[in-house]
Amino acid sequence: MELVPGNTLITATPDEGRALAIKLARLTVKATQPDDAVREHLRPQYAEEHATGLISVAQVVALEFATIAAANGYWR
Repeated sequence: MELVPGNTLITATPDEGRALAIKLARLTVKATQPDDAVREHLRPQYAEEHATGLISVAQVVALEFATIAAANGYWR
């Protein structure tokens, strides 16, 4: 499994960087729990029952985005 698509964090725009951050977060979950059935079983627990789980997802994406933004010189 390729954990960094294209083996680069460089993107043309902040919007592309945000999309990459989401992709990296999803790939991390998939690498951590490679069983599709288990991930599907767990999804309702964080999606419907625990708002803290969704907030945690947003925090992971924000951290990934911060890393990507830094790698891109904050698109200056």
